[in-house]
Amino acid sequence: MAFCVGLTGGIGSGKSAAASLFGKLGAAIVDTDEISHQLTAPGGDALPELKRQFGTASISASGGLDRAHMRDLVFRDATAREKIEAILHPLIRERTRAGIATARAPYVIVVVPLLFETDAYLDIVKRVVVVDCDEDMQVRRVVARSGIAADEVRRIMAAQLLRAGRVKRANDVLDNNGDLEALKPQVARLHDRYLALAA
Repeated sequence: MAFCVGLTGGIGSGKSAAASLFGKLGAAIVDTDEISHQLTAPGGDALPELKRQFGTASISASGGLDRAHMRDLVFRDATAREKIEAILHPLIRERTRAGIATARAPYVIVVVPLLFETDAYLDIVKRVVVVDCDEDMQVRRVVARSGIAADEVRRIMAAQLLRAGRVKRANDVLDNNGDLEALKPQVARLHDRYLALAA
C-alpha cells in the first residue's frame, strides 16, 4: 500500500485548501468528504438505502440528499446519526481504499474530517497532519462559504473533537490563520518530508 498521510481539522479550518496544495505538488488526494458527496448526489449509490430508512423527506428537489434536513435530524436524534453512518461509512471506506490502491503518486493524502473521532482510518495512515486555525476564523469561513448561521457552525464544532485534542494527537500541524500564501510554504516543507518518508 502507498505511504498514506491522514489530513484532518475542524470544520472551516481549510482542509480542502491544504489538500489542493499537496495535490499541486504531486501527492494523490483521496477525500472522504468528496466520496460522501458522490454517494449522496443524485443517482448516488447510498441514496436508495437512505431514502428507505428516512423517507422522501431526506431527498432534495434535485434528487440528492437533503443535507440541511439531515443535519437538523442528526442533531435532534442520535440514532439517526448512527443509521446514516451505518449506511455511508462502509461505502466510503471501500472507495477510500480503492482510491489509495490505484493512486500513482509518491504518497497519498487521505482527507478525513473526523479522523480522530471515528478512528476508522488510523490503521492505514502513517502520519497525521492537522490543519489548525482559531475558532472564530473557522466560524467566519463556514458562514462565508456555506451561508450556515454562526450558531449552527458552533453547534457542529461542539460535536467535533476539541481543537487542542486534535493538535495534541497530530504528527504535523499546518497553521491556517492566514491566507493561502501563508499556507503554501508550510505545505511545501511537509511535502518534502513526506517524499523522504515515502522513499
